[in-house]
Amino acid sequence: MTETRSIYLTFPDEDTAISIARTLVEERLVACVNVLPRGTSVYRWQEKVVSEQEIVAFAKTTADKVAALSARVAALHPYDVPCVVALVIDAGSAEYLAWVAAETR
Repeated sequence: MTETRSIYLTFPDEDTAISIARTLVEERLVACVNVLPRGTSVYRWQEKVVSEQEIVAFAKTTADKVAALSARVAALHPYDVPCVVALVIDAGSAEYLAWVAAETR
């Protein structure tokens, strides 16, 4: 079975998140993207601690798509350094994981 990944992403607003999510699905870089409600991120940027409202999303894909997905998000994303973090999925519904693999071929 193909190795599956969940990709953690953040966006400045819902419109940007949905636009990039649609592109990733249309280009078969991901099987789906769950766009979650707005949350608060606290982080250090350019020597200052900042707090910003962001949209969190989780995309499901295969290990072999992570590099291309990361490059595509970087090209589309308004942030200088977008958050694109791949998490290993080591177990799950066999049917769902097969669907992810089929949708990203």
